[in-house]
Amino acid sequence: MGPRPPDREPGVHMSDKRNRKRAPENDRPKVNPRRVAFDAINAVTADNAYANLVLPRMLAETDNSGRDAALATELTYGTLRSLGTLEAILAAASGREIRQLQQDLVDALCLGAYQLLYMRIPAHAAVATTVSLVKAAVSPRVSGLANAVLRKVAAKDLEQWTEELATGDRLHDLSLRYAHPQWISSEFESVLGPEELPAALAADNVAPPVHLCAKPGRITKGDLSRESRGGGHGQWSPYAVYMPSGDPGRLPAVATGLAHVQDEGSQLVALQLAEASLEGSDKRWIDLCAGPGGKTGLLGAVAAQRGAAIDAVEIQSHRAELVSKASRGLPVTVHTGDGRTFGKAGSADRVLVDAPCSGLGALRRRPEARWRKQRSDIDDLVPLQRELLVSGLRLARPGGIVAYVTCSPVIAETEAVVESVLKDGGAELVRPEWLLKRVPGAERGEFVQLWPHRHGTDAMFLALLRKTGNR
Repeated sequence: MGPRPPDREPGVHMSDKRNRKRAPENDRPKVNPRRVAFDAINAVTADNAYANLVLPRMLAETDNSGRDAALATELTYGTLRSLGTLEAILAAASGREIRQLQQDLVDALCLGAYQLLYMRIPAHAAVATTVSLVKAAVSPRVSGLANAVLRKVAAKDLEQWTEELATGDRLHDLSLRYAHPQWISSEFESVLGPEELPAALAADNVAPPVHLCAKPGRITKGDLSRESRGGGHGQWSPYAVYMPSGDPGRLPAVATGLAHVQDEGSQLVALQLAEASLEGSDKRWIDLCAGPGGKTGLLGAVAAQRGAAIDAVEIQSHRAELVSKASRGLPVTVHTGDGRTFGKAGSADRVLVDAPCSGLGALRRRPEARWRKQRSDIDDLVPLQRELLVSGLRLARPGGIVAYVTCSPVIAETEAVVESVLKDGGAELVRPEWLLKRVPGAERGEFVQLWPHRHGTDAMFLALLRKTGNR
């Protein structure tokens, strides 16, 4: 996913239209869903956009809905998830390094190859529609090249291509088959072991349902399920509902703040903090890294039922605004500030440290993320994660509970951070009994580790600590 070459030929892209005045609905021409997918992919690869942000806007601007919107979404998300594997196959089929081709042509070829290798679209239709797309959106001069390359891709199925490109190195070959950078596969294997790794990688490639959280005291899970037109109850969280389809923002409960979108694993780790046994005062809670506010909203609803109050801290002002929106009407005070320096020592009964992390536990929800991350990103995050956990323990009173949470299973930013802080003294691990009793297979030594392939949640990590001294 390199930068757009400076000599690329200009085309008409959805990104060019973003600042134009939106036409009345009846005057907006409908755009082919393959073109919408191409423009969304190109915005991600060339402009570093996020698919979950640009695609919904493009679908609305082009009057795509129903089956056409579903097709554009599958093409966009599927292509972006599989990008590394698709590029390797295209390089072999074209006989040249993929970076020798201009970015928008690569985007179109990946879109065509995804249809050929991952979808039940007839080969002739996938090739013909992609060549037409190249003519219209890239350049007629390269349509012949696109046709030739895609015909070579169509000559083999995905299994045949991955076998042909296999090197005999197990991690390389698994990473190619399941479209993950090899370093991510290696990090997952360090936690799971080799036998479970293929299932974990495969689960990252399955689009999850939308998980909703029914805020306790505001709406019941049953009422939210009925409102979402048959949404199933979550497996583990007492407040989770799985929304089968549609835009959650259109649900009255979500629009009015009675419920919100939140992965079930995220709900579980927040609730474990609230359910941990605590002696003495239990009136002041702190959410130290609160944005965008899902955990704050859930904890705020629980706190309201118990007569507790929450200070929610977020360093970025725009994310602090999201926290305010997520916790409206709840006993939550939002602070824009740095969690490392916030507050008075020993002032909190419960502290949530939902630390900034690599996000590798949510790859199924963020299709482009796996190709943007680098191992060095984790090395850069670890000092911050450690400082935030130290601050969380500073804020907790003796006997208070601190939950350290990441949406990542990687050892360096999970158990290694916790163990390094424990060596300083003044805290002890607490077994997360409430969560482990509810969720089989979530135990990772003395910690919690959820997985998409085991639990249908994001790969959330949790360590529960009790402050034992005056550090």
